[in-house]
Amino acid sequence: MTRPGAVVIVSVVALIFAGLASWGVYSYLQKTTQQAKAAQGESIVVAAADLPVGTRLNATQVKLVKLPKESMPAGYIADQNAIVGRVVVRPLATGDAITEQKLFPKEGQMPAGVMTYRVPEGHRAVTVAVNEVAGVAGFLTPQDRVDVVLTTQIPGSSGDDKISKIVLQNVPVLATGQIASEPKDKEGKPVIVPTVTLDLTPDDAEKLVLASSKGSLQLLLRNVIDTAPAQAKGATIYKVLGGVERPVVRVAKVTRKAPAVKVKAAAQPPRPAPYSVEIIKGTNRSSKDFAPEK
Repeated sequence: MTRPGAVVIVSVVALIFAGLASWGVYSYLQKTTQQAKAAQGESIVVAAADLPVGTRLNATQVKLVKLPKESMPAGYIADQNAIVGRVVVRPLATGDAITEQKLFPKEGQMPAGVMTYRVPEGHRAVTVAVNEVAGVAGFLTPQDRVDVVLTTQIPGSSGDDKISKIVLQNVPVLATGQIASEPKDKEGKPVIVPTVTLDLTPDDAEKLVLASSKGSLQLLLRNVIDTAPAQAKGATIYKVLGGVERPVVRVAKVTRKAPAVKVKAAAQPPRPAPYSVEIIKGTNRSSKDFAPEK
């Protein structure tokens, strides 16, 4: 092999290795760039403040943050302007991702009220009438938990013999009146509402509806961390007064005698009257009396 030929071969091999090296560097840089982009994540709209149910969103209440692709929630929204004017149907805390499932459907899609989105799957929303006292003087708000007490007459009793008993425990409050967030007046004070909507299973909903028709209801507000069931046995006026025993009504046993049945004697047939026989012997006449036969 001549020297020029060897130079050509070496040059070709060098060019091949240089091309392979360049391709390897390019691939590495591409992979590194993709990894860097993935590490930076994608933009997602989140709440910039705590947002209660029913809030109509504006640009100041949301912001954009970046999350890794694997952490992106289903139904996330990447365009901040796309959610302006939408209504929140689930409570949002600062930093919570805003998804389609947490917003009222767009116009023309599934027309429904906000409350229907707050009822958990398999549960029912039941509204009961309350007064100022039963509604815990207006301090009862959505997201609170309550016990339900029924005061009714003891079955089978008479008069004012009543009992108060907790019939449902640890029940979530969905709304007060027609308000699904904490109701306050212009001065920031709690508003007294005539109804409370509770979140119940179908079985408990039946109990509450029946209880509301049998007596008066009272709601007991629970501490937010108190979820243990209470062992309540019910209270009667005799337990409340303490030491007062329930009066025992003694009923004398009355034995009813069957009325005497008078048997009417059978009518006796009339006795035959005595009779006489006249005897004529020639010119002599005589009579003889005879008694009737028995």
